[in-house]
Amino acid sequence: MRRYDLIVFDWDGTLFDSTALIVRSIQAACRDLGAAVPSDQQAAHVIGLGLQDALQRAVPALPVERYPELGLRYRHHYFREQHAITLFQGVPELLESLRSRQHQLAVATGKSRRGLDEALDAADLRRWFDATRTADETRSKPHPQMLQELMAELDVPPERTLMVGDTSHDLMLAKNAGTAAVAVAYGAHEPAELQAHDPLVVAHSVQELHDWLQRHA
Repeated sequence: MRRYDLIVFDWDGTLFDSTALIVRSIQAACRDLGAAVPSDQQAAHVIGLGLQDALQRAVPALPVERYPELGLRYRHHYFREQHAITLFQGVPELLESLRSRQHQLAVATGKSRRGLDEALDAADLRRWFDATRTADETRSKPHPQMLQELMAELDVPPERTLMVGDTSHDLMLAKNAGTAAVAVAYGAHEPAELQAHDPLVVAHSVQELHDWLQRHA
C-alpha cells in the first residue's frame, strides 16, 4: 500500500548533478561585474531559490539595479556548460520504480521554465513527470505556493504528498505546505543543516533514497 500518492522532487542537487556548475556560474558572474565573489559554501547555500532571490542572498552588497545584469551573466555561464552535467547515477531507475507503483511524480524547482525544460529534454525525463513548477511561474521557495499548485493540479492532499530535496529551502517549502519531506545529503546543503528541519530521513545516496522510498512511500 502507498503512503504517498504524489512525490515531488527538487531538480538541482536532487536529481541533476548540477551543484558545482551553479556555484561556478554564480562566482563567474560576480567576477564579470567586479562584485564580491561568494565562497563555494555561500554560493551553494542559495541553490533551490529563484534566481533573483538566490543572487540577492549570495551577493547582498550589489546595488539592486545591477541584479538583472548579474542574472544575465549567470545564465550565460550556466547555459554554456550545462551540456556537461548529468543525472545522478540511479535516478532513471528510481523514477521508473516509483511509476511502477503508481505514484504520481512532479518537480518543484528554483530553475526557470526554460532551464527546466531544456534539462528535462536533455535527460529524457519529461515522460516521467505528471506536473512541474518553476520559480518564474509561481512564488519562490520556501513559500508554499509551488507545492500547493502541484497538489491542486494533481488533486492530491498534503497528507498524501512527499517532498524530496537537497536544501533547507526544500524542507521549509514542505513544512509551509503541510507535507512530509525527505532530504538528500549528496547535493548543496550539509546533513546537519538538513537534519535541523526534521525530515523523515536524510539519504546519503540515490540508492539509499530509492531503498527508503520502496519501504516507506
